Amino acid sequence: MIKFSITIPAYKSSFLREAIESVTAQAYRYWELVVVDDCSPEDLASIVKPYLEDKRISYYRNNRNCGAEHVVDNWNICLQHCTGDYVICMGDDDRLLPCCLEEYAKLIEMYPGLNVYHTWTQIIDEQGKVTDLQEPRPEWESALSLLWNRWASRNKQFIGDFCYLTSHLKQANGYYKLPLAWGSDDITAARAAQDKGIANMQCFGFQYRVNSQTITSSAQHARMKLKATLGYYEWATAFLSDISRRTDLTETEHAFLLTIEAQRKNYFLKSFGKDCIDGTKGNPFKLTWFYRQLRPLHIQKSLFLRWYASSVFHLFSK
Repeated sequence: MIKFSITIPAYKSSFLREAIESVTAQAYRYWELVVVDDCSPEDLASIVKPYLEDKRISYYRNNRNCGAEHVVDNWNICLQHCTGDYVICMGDDDRLLPCCLEEYAKLIEMYPGLNVYHTWTQIIDEQGKVTDLQEPRPEWESALSLLWNRWASRNKQFIGDFCYLTSHLKQANGYYKLPLAWGSDDITAARAAQDKGIANMQCFGFQYRVNSQTITSSAQHARMKLKATLGYYEWATAFLSDISRRTDLTETEHAFLLTIEAQRKNYFLKSFGKDCIDGTKGNPFKLTWFYRQLRPLHIQKSLFLRWYASSVFHLFSK
């Protein structure tokens, strides 16, 4: 029987009890839950303690705080404690729907041998009300399809959407690290799907919570976001270059490869634009710093200024 490891790299207490109880409420019973407290100033231990009577649940506390910039480090600390066949990393404010693990088990049986699987996700607010839905996906797709759709329509996806073969993720040195985990979910999923693709659940299994405490919702992290986006851009360039040299691509994958460059360019320009807007609010002179960071993209200054002005206009015309 498949054993799932669910990990919660925890820092905030507000919704932690809900996150834990969404695991204990699973219809599928063969799981373990690993909670790693990132040296939080909040009393997370008292929240977790009543659940430790269940031997499937374990709690650890880091000696030092990984912090927002290095949050992926805590994801990987969680991973090292896992003993299950497959691993899901959920936020301390997210929820698994009761059917999640049961549906993953069915999906794995239908598509055995993959390194990564994905569940359909609902977006919830601080009260737990569903406010949006993740876009539907095909039952199976390649890594190129995954990236094409992500870049073409900016599909929503989050680290908790994915279920990884634990041995693959450990051999890959864990979740891909970028500042603030900005783009880490995209890269980790694409790497895992590179050889065998990804199978997507056709029903909802996960709820991602949007709230005021979310790290990446803060404009004060704009500079770190830009550095992360640059890291993502450089990874994507190398990834597509590697794939383009393969001789075993199907006709469909060739079609994605032929059109993906335009999607990538538009996606990253929009991402850079938002980072620059967030980072220069109240001080347009900061634009100089942002322009210097984008030099690896060989963007001319006149084009950068036109693109920035266009991004501002688009933002305020919504």
